[in-house]
Amino acid sequence: MRRDSSRGHGMKQSMAKLAALLWVSLLTTGMLAQTGDAPGSNQGKDAKQVDPVANSTSASDYVIGPDDTLHISVWKEPDLTEILPVRPDGKISMPLLDDVQAAGLTPLQLKDSITNKLKKYIADPRVNVVVTAMHSQRIFVTGEVTHSGPMTLLPGMTALQALAEAGFNQFANPKAIYILRTENGKQIKIPFNYKQVVKGRHPEENIALKPGDTIVVP
Repeated sequence: MRRDSSRGHGMKQSMAKLAALLWVSLLTTGMLAQTGDAPGSNQGKDAKQVDPVANSTSASDYVIGPDDTLHISVWKEPDLTEILPVRPDGKISMPLLDDVQAAGLTPLQLKDSITNKLKKYIADPRVNVVVTAMHSQRIFVTGEVTHSGPMTLLPGMTALQALAEAGFNQFANPKAIYILRTENGKQIKIPFNYKQVVKGRHPEENIALKPGDTIVVP
């Protein structure tokens, strides 16, 4: 009886030690997770440390012109962050810098220009330029359409997209549409058969439009 009692007592002690070790292990794991030392815990920290300027986007290949509207932001400089119109002379007015040439530049080029100018006043300026309204580049649609007149030329806009916005009236002849374009001082006529293009035929006629193009719908 004494032998069985001592064995039972030894087993109880072993079980108690094992339970204590498991408790310590679980407690340590929980502390590591809370302090961020557990594997993968740095991902949350890294996700929060994001430069808002670096994540901004803009139409980088768009060429700024008069009447466009720009959103200029300088990271951690709220007094230098504002929405500015491009004046008819192609310039914008900014605090510290006064007049800055904007027309003829892409958003990225203007960003670099402003950054270099601000270095005289601010250490490591982080500038972002976004075109919020594109009014400088226009095309024209005339003839038998629902909405004739000037139209803002968006980056990459095609003839089909412009006609989708203009619409046809009941007298339109979509097979005889053409585009007037001036190249090297001469006006050229580019045919556009709407019926064929929408059927997937002659996709080469669905050209990307350029500033000043006129779409004529007879």
